[in-house]
Amino acid sequence: MPRQLKKVFIFLDTDKHASSFDILTIIDTFPDAAILKYESVTVEDAEKIVYDAMFPRGPEGAKQTKIFINGHNSERVNEVLEKIRECMFPPFELAIIVDPRGAYTTAAAAVAKTLEFSLKKGWGNLEEKAVTVLAGTGPVGQTAVELYASEKANVVVTSRSLERASSVATKINKKYEREKVRGVEAQTSEEIGKAIEDADIALSAGAAGVQILPLETLKKYGRNCKIVADINAIPPFGVEGLKSESDGNEILLDIFGIGALAIGKLKNKLEVELIKRAAEEPKGVFDYKIAYEAARKAIFKKFKEEKSFEVEPEKYWLPY
Repeated sequence: MPRQLKKVFIFLDTDKHASSFDILTIIDTFPDAAILKYESVTVEDAEKIVYDAMFPRGPEGAKQTKIFINGHNSERVNEVLEKIRECMFPPFELAIIVDPRGAYTTAAAAVAKTLEFSLKKGWGNLEEKAVTVLAGTGPVGQTAVELYASEKANVVVTSRSLERASSVATKINKKYEREKVRGVEAQTSEEIGKAIEDADIALSAGAAGVQILPLETLKKYGRNCKIVADINAIPPFGVEGLKSESDGNEILLDIFGIGALAIGKLKNKLEVELIKRAAEEPKGVFDYKIAYEAARKAIFKKFKEEKSFEVEPEKYWLPY
């Protein structure tokens, strides 16, 4: 009689403590799955752990064994990912979920929500839109900048350090082989204002509890802004006057806000989608690209079902 192979999720967290958020999400999604967790994981640790996980249940067991890589430091997370990928070979390949402290699914949700609202209002897709990502050099910000660039938007990324902002811009421009991203230093309210004065969309991607865009600055400089979004759900919010539960509410005349809880609701769905996709597939990497692809598909499906588009969605569809 063939043995029943339980689905197993192995958490590799580069932080001191593994994320209870993600572990609970796994439990709610797959109550019968087993969960193993390792903390303060280094690249060397990951190699040993993954080799031990690949072989004991044979090729069929490998298909039921999933890796979830986590941690605040996205560069370290990606180093762990690359090491794991080096370790694997057919038929011992495991499906891998990558979402450093939710940064990838948060960024995918934030960009998707701005796309959704732009389409809903009849303003079209993100191609050639002017977008500013405030505090855009952290994990969420960098991922959002890349996703906007992938949609052919023109992106300004801000940081307190011009060097850091320019580094992000250079990396993403090189990846897409076009000059769509520009880095600027923005520390003062005036510098932040100038960074958004030509923007159709502004996304605040800063740390929790840090206000980045004062309302007076938005009033003075945001004359072209149509959509303002914020990922910060802890007061003070990143954008003054933008409530966390706002989902397209007007915060100033002709400026519409998308708050952190509205983004978070979609983020949670995207994380569950990544987990389910990884659970179904025997191998592969499930990261921000997969999350964003899922978000886009959900947007177009929703609009077609509700017929809530002012313009037919096919007119604005861009393959991703």
